[in-house]
Amino acid sequence: MATARVMSAATNTTGSCSLLKRPFFSLTKKGPNFNNNLRFNTTTKGVSKRSFSCKSIYNPTVQIKEEGQPETLDYRVYFLDNSGKKVSPWHDLPLHLGDGIFNYVVEIPKESSAKMEIATDEQFTPIKQDTKKGKLRYYPYNINWNYGLLPQTWEDPSFANAEVEGAFGDNDPVDVVEIGERRGKIGEILKVKPLAALAMIDEGELDWKIVAISLDDPRASLVNDVDDVEKHFPGTITAIRDWFRDYKIPDGKPANKFGLGNEAANKDYALKVITEANESWAKLVKRSIPAGELSLV
Repeated sequence: MATARVMSAATNTTGSCSLLKRPFFSLTKKGPNFNNNLRFNTTTKGVSKRSFSCKSIYNPTVQIKEEGQPETLDYRVYFLDNSGKKVSPWHDLPLHLGDGIFNYVVEIPKESSAKMEIATDEQFTPIKQDTKKGKLRYYPYNINWNYGLLPQTWEDPSFANAEVEGAFGDNDPVDVVEIGERRGKIGEILKVKPLAALAMIDEGELDWKIVAISLDDPRASLVNDVDDVEKHFPGTITAIRDWFRDYKIPDGKPANKFGLGNEAANKDYALKVITEANESWAKLVKRSIPAGELSLV
């Protein structure tokens, strides 16, 4: 029988779980204002499937429901709308919230090692634990920050980035390393502001890492660009780069590389990366670009 742990939804009211059906907002065109206070409800009954919901003025409910047992091959975290219908955290959550703020979905909570990720090839793109040769994947050591994705973004594998050694996109949503002090939860949706970008090259593929902070972090108001990160979170950029450079070495693989002179780009560059990835996603869902095995539902 499928079981699931209780997923606490406790978070500050500055969090966001707004939901739309396939919206597209570029960074040069503002969509509706989603910056609404919201409240969280937590299900506490002893049932096999747990869910939590977050409510906002714009859209009443987004529920997060676990199916299966964590750290098993069949474990999935699904996103449901207020009617109970499954929706995609990649395609259906809005990206841009206005004023340089974005929705961000936590896949891997800080201080954990299970390699959780959006299942881009499954219907409704739930979060699952990645596998290799039929076995669950783990990082060789804990990741020290919350790690997840920006919805409605896609790194186009047919596009060679001339600014990053001509590397092609990795065919995934853009990754976010969230540096706040609070440990997130799998499937939690937060509002973040980007601060920097690292151009990781993984086996020849470009795999952007956007460094961001949740708006509910006590130090969020102090950091607005890459230099602020070094001032208020000293050593963090270097630690992130080194972690992602070296995590494959214990498995006998070479270290990952970084473009842009091995340095972190500033906030403006990070916003450019997000804009381009959002535009690529729009082409993907409009089927202007072949989707291959990717799920567009």
